[in-house]
Amino acid sequence: MSYTVIIGLEVHVQLLTKSKNFCGCSTEFNPTQPNVQTCPVCLGLPGSLPVMNRQAFELALKTAIALNCQIAPFTKWDRKQYYYPDLPKGYQISQYDLPFSSDGFLEIEVDPASGAMRKVGIIRAHLEEDAGKNLHDETGRGTDSQVDLNRAGTPLLEIVSQPDLRSPAEARRYLEELRLLLTYLNVSDCNMQEGSLRCDANVNLHVDQPDGHHIATPIVEIKNLNSFRNVELALEFEVTRQLEAWQKTGKKLGDVPKETRGWDAARNATFAQRGKEEASDYRYFPDPDLVPVTVSEEELERVKASLCEFPAERRKRFKEGYLLSDYDASVIVGQGTELADYYEAVAGGCGDPKQAANWVTQDILREMKERNLTIAAFPIRQPVLIALLGKINAKEITIKSAREIFMDLLIEGLAGAPVEEARIDEIVAAKGLALVMDSGELDGAIARVIERNPKAVADFKGGKQAAVGSLIGQVMKEVKGADPQRVRQLLIDKLSQ
Repeated sequence: MSYTVIIGLEVHVQLLTKSKNFCGCSTEFNPTQPNVQTCPVCLGLPGSLPVMNRQAFELALKTAIALNCQIAPFTKWDRKQYYYPDLPKGYQISQYDLPFSSDGFLEIEVDPASGAMRKVGIIRAHLEEDAGKNLHDETGRGTDSQVDLNRAGTPLLEIVSQPDLRSPAEARRYLEELRLLLTYLNVSDCNMQEGSLRCDANVNLHVDQPDGHHIATPIVEIKNLNSFRNVELALEFEVTRQLEAWQKTGKKLGDVPKETRGWDAARNATFAQRGKEEASDYRYFPDPDLVPVTVSEEELERVKASLCEFPAERRKRFKEGYLLSDYDASVIVGQGTELADYYEAVAGGCGDPKQAANWVTQDILREMKERNLTIAAFPIRQPVLIALLGKINAKEITIKSAREIFMDLLIEGLAGAPVEEARIDEIVAAKGLALVMDSGELDGAIARVIERNPKAVADFKGGKQAAVGSLIGQVMKEVKGADPQRVRQLLIDKLSQ
């Protein structure tokens, strides 16, 4: 059966403000002390009046501009009314018919093999306040559910995509690119474990018919997915479930109400929760306690001027300007602005962008991961790495020796010692790592190694080219600063006589 997967995502992003959207309570993540970051405004007590957080609006505005959205010169606040224990006011301050931004797009790579790109439409990005958090007993012992209102009122940006995604893998790539953009803009930490970024996925199928038309299956919304992997898994399961349901029942869009489902990661399955609400169910009306917001052209230009280089633009520049591969550019840019800045300084300083990329994507990222370091805390700063790579390019040391020096510098730096360029020369001298160009010293070492290994010599002369490898290693042990490529060539020349 031929069908097309139709996916749209609603992403909720907590913004990096110190205080909540309409009051002065802290937004700091605090899972151990529930209900202490509250006040009459976010508790919805009678007589309390909200005041808009200007920084939250500016962060939302930066994001909307980066998502190529049209910015409305006039926007207002609305009350979205529904009852839930984590919503003490009985309504959420949100935006309905006049959101501050709409009609944008985010470009993503939909096929890594071919590099094919697609613009995923953004219907709207609007600002609202977060609800609190319900804490349920998941042990099966039947104890009470609890409500923590620390999060209630936190600035929340909802980014609603068009149904332009055509597979669970595409949905994941969209989320990864969106998160990267948000972190580059520094508008959110996007920590999914703490709830800073949450996703609801809408999915259905368009089943192809013999007459060339298609029939749409009922739309399902999967709520509160807390990792990109779970988004992908939940969508994969739901696509299979909807296809099987269509084959069994033939029910199409409009035959049954839209459904909201949850995701059970332990069973790798979605489960029915409730019918999906329509806009009319929320009884929106303008919030009478908040004035509308106007955005001038001058303010738009000021915000645009403050924006950083976006990840997509930086990847393109690294590939075109530094001739990096798609992989290297994606890895470096994907780690965030600080690592990309670090790489760019090293690439410019050493004059060899590819070599700089090799060291950053291999040696530095490996050590950062193993030692749980950020690039800001990495003790080998850009000038030191530039000096080290410069010695390789000047043929003063080998790459093998450089890696040994790199590890010595790293260990010393982590122990608290200052890591300076002069220390490189001290390690080279102390360990005898200077590149050996003296043919006499190399010839002597090669002669001794050949004399000690008659079997390897016989194997090489018998056609086993790999036999030279063990001989190279032994020469390198005797002459630490030797260039392995030069040693190999000298050995082959000697054995071929």
